[in-house]
Amino acid sequence: MPALLTNALRLITRTSIVVAAVLSASAGAAFGQAAPVPVGNLTMLASSDIDFLDPGHTYYTFGEMVTLATNRPLYSFKPDDALHPVPDLAADQPLISADQKTVTVTIRPGIRYAPPVNREVTSADVKYAFERFFSANVGGQYPGYFSVIKGAPSRPTRGARSISGIATPDARTIVFSLKRRSGVSFATALVMPITVPVPAEYAKPFDAHNPSTYNTHVAFTGPYMVQNTPSGSLSGYRSGKSIQLVRNPNWDAATDYRPAYLTSILIRTDAADSAASARQVAAGRDLLLDTNPPTTVLRQVRAAAPTLLSTVQSGGFRYFSLNTQVKPFNDINVRKAVMAGFDRMAARRARGGEDVGDIATHFLPPDLPGFAEAGGYDGFPDIDYFNKTNESGNRALAAKYLKKAGYKSGKYKGGRRLLLVGANTDPGKAQIEVAASQLRKLGFKVRLRLVPQDEVYTDWCQVPAKKVAMCAAGWFKDFADPQSMLEPVFKGSLISRRGGNINYSMFDDRKVDAAMDAASVTSGDERLRRWAAIDKMLIGHAAAIPFLWDKTTLLHAPNVASVPNPYVALWDLSFTSITP
Repeated sequence: MPALLTNALRLITRTSIVVAAVLSASAGAAFGQAAPVPVGNLTMLASSDIDFLDPGHTYYTFGEMVTLATNRPLYSFKPDDALHPVPDLAADQPLISADQKTVTVTIRPGIRYAPPVNREVTSADVKYAFERFFSANVGGQYPGYFSVIKGAPSRPTRGARSISGIATPDARTIVFSLKRRSGVSFATALVMPITVPVPAEYAKPFDAHNPSTYNTHVAFTGPYMVQNTPSGSLSGYRSGKSIQLVRNPNWDAATDYRPAYLTSILIRTDAADSAASARQVAAGRDLLLDTNPPTTVLRQVRAAAPTLLSTVQSGGFRYFSLNTQVKPFNDINVRKAVMAGFDRMAARRARGGEDVGDIATHFLPPDLPGFAEAGGYDGFPDIDYFNKTNESGNRALAAKYLKKAGYKSGKYKGGRRLLLVGANTDPGKAQIEVAASQLRKLGFKVRLRLVPQDEVYTDWCQVPAKKVAMCAAGWFKDFADPQSMLEPVFKGSLISRRGGNINYSMFDDRKVDAAMDAASVTSGDERLRRWAAIDKMLIGHAAAIPFLWDKTTLLHAPNVASVPNPYVALWDLSFTSITP
């Protein structure tokens, strides 16, 4: 997930004292003021649906945007600072023990669930949120950060099981006991949706189903909620069509830093023609576009009405996965050939040109901790098939590696047809079409599958059984640390063959996994050096093709006082308002 970054990011990896200070900074001194009178009904046009409304299952920036408007994790980010998380559901910074094996969090009083639950949130609700996350019925998608908790399941459980390393000595205190000295990195991960409270007495009947049906019965704690029935069924969620957000009548502005200016928010998830949607937003009223406008519209708006655009650093990378368990990508020389011959400049042009980001030479993006240690913009000059000198591709070098793989002509001659999956709307559609063209030039036969953006992940790339050879994907930091950029995407031990798999390249190397384990318990400069070395290992293994360090350009209607949130590189719906 994305963020706006500065050199201050280094601080979060240095000591537990700095983590505590960072989390307490700007923790909401304005709490206690009266909520503004809500005005206006906003509509967002989106070309695809949310992945999940269930905070235990969502792991997609669009889902995080909705979660941050409707629910309250332990810590979250204000829209003016994606570096320093502030206490949200938590009352204060986490207390990290001297040995970094215990993290204690106090819950803020006075936060109540929306109807039909209505009661005050307790620490037990956070404990249950963690326990259900590991259930196969819920399908939590980033267990790596939290597997360090004592007693955390090593594989999905049947139903929510008690975790011995999570204690709730009273209704406002939750204590995490860890297996290793990793309290610093664990504390930084407490911004994730797993920390959103879930009331067990209400959710357990839904979680008993496989898959859980809590996704259409979520209990909300934020300023907004998905419109529901008296029984809690989310009547405001129409899959593939719309999400209707209304005010949470139990939300108390005195407990929150969010102003929540709007009366309601309608997210249309069926606006499939992104170019038409972008033009409608630019010429309309009370409208937002969900993400980057297509290239042609972006250029038109920038020329005619640049004040309608907001650009944020995403703190992430766009890439093409190379499924290492699908022939011929199981041959490292074939993968190196594809990387050598790949025209990253063409892929960037397909997404919108220089407006959408810088050409990537490795994975860790600019200003993230470890970026400089990983060679900065130059990357790794000693890796000939992927560095700054061949941003437009090097066909001769690609032929060299294909010859090493046994193809004497320097072109791939196998009869296998590779499955490529990407979005069916621009700019994602143009991006995967460029990749298909690049592969064909090297001799590969491809089968291109274009699907709605949410299905790219949930129905295809995250399902190993589909044997997708290449996915057009993006990855954005979960928190301000290089671990969140590399571990979920490339750690072999986290591969899930049951679905919800994030390692689209199916990359599984024991030495890389061991290096990640060792780096995760370090801090300071040593931590940055270790993760930078892992970045180089991944390029050295040709695990995927990073082509862009992403920027997101967002579009709003003239009468919308829009506020982007660089943590998710999308709109902050709780800060956006409509002007008279």
